[in-house]
Amino acid sequence: MSCANIAQAQTTQAQQATSKKPVPKAPARRAALQSNAAPAEGGSEAIVVTGTREIGKKARDAIAPLDIVTHKQLATTGQGTLRDALGLLLPSLTTPTAGFDAGAMTDTISLRGLNPNETLILVDGKRRHTTANIYADPGPQQGSTASDIDMIPMSAIDHVEVLKDGAAAQYGSDAVAGVVNIILKKTAHGFHAQDITGITSQGDGFQQGVYLDGGASLGSRGFVHVSGDFVHQDHTYRSAADNRTGTYLNNVLSQPEQTRESVAINAGYDLTDDIQAYASATYGHRSSQSYQNYRLPSSLNDYPGYQALYPWGYSPLETLNENDYEVKAGLKGDFRGWHWDLSTVYGRDYDSIGLLNSANLQLNKDTGATPTKFDVMGFNNQQWTNDFDISRKFHINGWPHSINVAGGASYRYEGYSVGTGSYNSTYGSGSDALAGTNSGNAGNYNRDVVAGYIDISTYLMKGLQLDLAGREEHYTDVGDTQTGKVSLRYDITRRIALRGTISNGFHAPTLAQEHYSALNISPTAARGLIAANSPGALANGASALKPERSTNAEGGIIVEPVDNLHVTADVYQINMRDRIMPGGNISGGTARNALGTNGFTLPPGSESWNPSAISANWFSNVASTRTQGLDITINYLTRLGQYGRIDWDAAINLNRTRLSHQTTNPQTGAPLLNAQAVAYLTTAYPRSKIIFGGRWTHKQWTIGVHEIRWGQTTNQLTYYAPGPLQFSTTHFLEYHNSPKWTTNVDVSYRITPRWTATIGGNNIFARFPTAVPDGNRYLGAPQYYMSTSQLGINGGYYYFRVNYDL
Repeated sequence: MSCANIAQAQTTQAQQATSKKPVPKAPARRAALQSNAAPAEGGSEAIVVTGTREIGKKARDAIAPLDIVTHKQLATTGQGTLRDALGLLLPSLTTPTAGFDAGAMTDTISLRGLNPNETLILVDGKRRHTTANIYADPGPQQGSTASDIDMIPMSAIDHVEVLKDGAAAQYGSDAVAGVVNIILKKTAHGFHAQDITGITSQGDGFQQGVYLDGGASLGSRGFVHVSGDFVHQDHTYRSAADNRTGTYLNNVLSQPEQTRESVAINAGYDLTDDIQAYASATYGHRSSQSYQNYRLPSSLNDYPGYQALYPWGYSPLETLNENDYEVKAGLKGDFRGWHWDLSTVYGRDYDSIGLLNSANLQLNKDTGATPTKFDVMGFNNQQWTNDFDISRKFHINGWPHSINVAGGASYRYEGYSVGTGSYNSTYGSGSDALAGTNSGNAGNYNRDVVAGYIDISTYLMKGLQLDLAGREEHYTDVGDTQTGKVSLRYDITRRIALRGTISNGFHAPTLAQEHYSALNISPTAARGLIAANSPGALANGASALKPERSTNAEGGIIVEPVDNLHVTADVYQINMRDRIMPGGNISGGTARNALGTNGFTLPPGSESWNPSAISANWFSNVASTRTQGLDITINYLTRLGQYGRIDWDAAINLNRTRLSHQTTNPQTGAPLLNAQAVAYLTTAYPRSKIIFGGRWTHKQWTIGVHEIRWGQTTNQLTYYAPGPLQFSTTHFLEYHNSPKWTTNVDVSYRITPRWTATIGGNNIFARFPTAVPDGNRYLGAPQYYMSTSQLGINGGYYYFRVNYDL
């Protein structure tokens, strides 16, 4: 494994294959390879396409911090998903520790301690559609409907470019923390197969992944590359004893079980010497299950018919049946020195949420029967994006340097639908654990987005690069926004360079954040998230959502003090205004009335619950924050002659977010956030993350060893033990999830030129998060805190990998 710095990007299989294939000398073909293909060479000569509108830009000349992660580096982690692999390679990138409910079944990433919605996902430079499955539970990811990168086959990925810089002026909404650009394979021959089998240190969580891809030529002028993944993972079980029974029947703290199948087709064809057609399509299907809290047999005393089915109680399972696809087609080429690109992309994600092992107790009471399986709700998200981009280098009399001018326009349609649950899931108080969506909270919503941009780059003098970008966007629901970016880089010598950027950005509220609502029911508590424009929210001071806005500043240095040693250091500050999180927390009778106004009914017996155990909130523009941090990457190559080579790497991210302003409720004057919600914004992401180690390669052997230090997270925990603070929304326990060190090791042996076997492990000494105090665990089971983004709950993971390359 290697920290993927631009100065150390390795030559991938796709690059090697491309270099061997005869390529026509047509300008369009050259432009196509430069604008979409993998880096032409490894190291600082790698060609990059993210964060620049220039064609043929090399990594060593990048004007903003950029990490490149190759397919080979992803494979060395032994992880079966792109999200988890990137989390072990990049310090500035984090993933959720675990998760609750349906949100745990969607894979998202965060950059620089910001919500996943603040990171833009591209595929071959084109905006990727987002998931329909909102993360609705409390935590730093709450409200996110980011792109689920694991619905793209990992076998289809050549490399990933991660731009760690605000780029809304270049790419539009969501590029506040940065941009992740996934580059697909484009080789016209070859076949690759990979099998990964793994299990956790606790003997559960078995994983099996099969990854296949291959390419073929389309005559002498084109290619097609086909890829497919099959991935399955079992539940892991990390709950402590349930304090009601003293047993381990409550599996709420667990990794979801899931099975995922995904395929991708990528193709290109030279129609003429100056015009190339290109197309790609991805499809992914996921079936997943997530445990809810265990229900006691005594909860069914009044329902003998159902009690006979589950004499020992029951554990509801939330289920997800997801279908995700995206289709892209385009033309690009050269015309009198202009490079142009016309494309259209349509993506859709559909999620059907269900329940197993549940009941509708009100239905059972009124009719004498209840099903145990429910269709609870459905979500559909679609996005249709059309882009036209042009660029050209100009030479002007009197100006000694070329000027690259780029511009373009785009139109995007976004649609979001919330479907009702089945009759059985909405009757009375609804299905237990997750009530079905009633007709008053369902609907179809859409908006149009029109944008235009311009980008100009040149040298002001020898060694001094300048890049200017400006963008205008219009949203039919939230209005207009203008963004700009100024970047400079000065190469003092061939070994020392300085760079800096200042920009502003924005994240438009998603349609899900504007319209989603649901009611989660626990054995002794209920929590509702209602739409900001719903009657229940408006009656309690809610208002229409505004876009989040940011100001980004960045400065860095690139140093190569001696040959083969590359060092980069970048400091950054991100000021965000009008951040979107659930606010206006209400509880007790006020929450009960708001939920009732929106058509939700609480279960029988809830009248006897602690009033604070019934709560509701809605998405609001809650606060302004300031995020400051430092990224350092170091790479060094040691050549050992006849004993091979060692690629050393180290990287660190230091990150801190502070609250600078908090919004108040216009009716009551009270702050929209309590201390617990403030912690989600400011301290739930690691204060630091460090990765360092090396990889020794000698003949048929490759051995990698890396250490990761996961920094501290701090949260405010709810009191659940009986007493005056039980379920309090104003008093919390400050909890420190202390720093943890983990060790990753992998050993590979190339059996033949085509077969390679690897045995390895991540977190081989099985470190776990800091345990939560007993009085702050709801029902006693969740011994680790799930609403954070530090070390995962599974402990060690050990795997065996086999690769075949033809």
